[in-house]
Amino acid sequence: MTAMIPVAAKKDFVRWFLKRYKLKRRECVWILNYLLSHEQLLQNVHFTDEAHYCPRAMVISTTNSESIPFRFYKGNLMTADAEKSFHDLRLHPEEKMFIQLNFPNSHACPQYAMVREENPYLPDDLQVSERDRKIAEQLLEESAATMSLEMLMRRVDEALDENDRERFLVLSSMLNEMKTSKQ
Repeated sequence: MTAMIPVAAKKDFVRWFLKRYKLKRRECVWILNYLLSHEQLLQNVHFTDEAHYCPRAMVISTTNSESIPFRFYKGNLMTADAEKSFHDLRLHPEEKMFIQLNFPNSHACPQYAMVREENPYLPDDLQVSERDRKIAEQLLEESAATMSLEMLMRRVDEALDENDRERFLVLSSMLNEMKTSKQ
């Protein structure tokens, strides 16, 4: 685990989440409320992505998510029975539990980002390396620059077609600047 998330932060998040989202399975609401009232359990709960790779995990989805309603994973077992996961939670409070919450725009949600932790069980081939991330950023920057250049060239052509000398000169100057800065 990279960082220890305080229980108070997890409680705040779960309360926030339950106020804003309706879950596909009502048992999931019970489970999250149960966690709120048991700090020792919440201490061992870790919100993460791709929880199905973890040794003990739950995947919980909101009604406006296209994901599976609920899954519980323990070792090589997987079930959609939320009651079994509740009993496992109750009987093994000292074991780590990884929870994945599926809701719209979860990756852009600052509240979720505050409690979400990296998944330590994610296979290496699924993790994005720093090198791959830099390559993707560079590719994105290059394609944005290419699009800007193409758009500017079209605007220069439009100015020519409309015999708008002033606009043509301004846009041509911008185009030349862009081309020289690219070299």
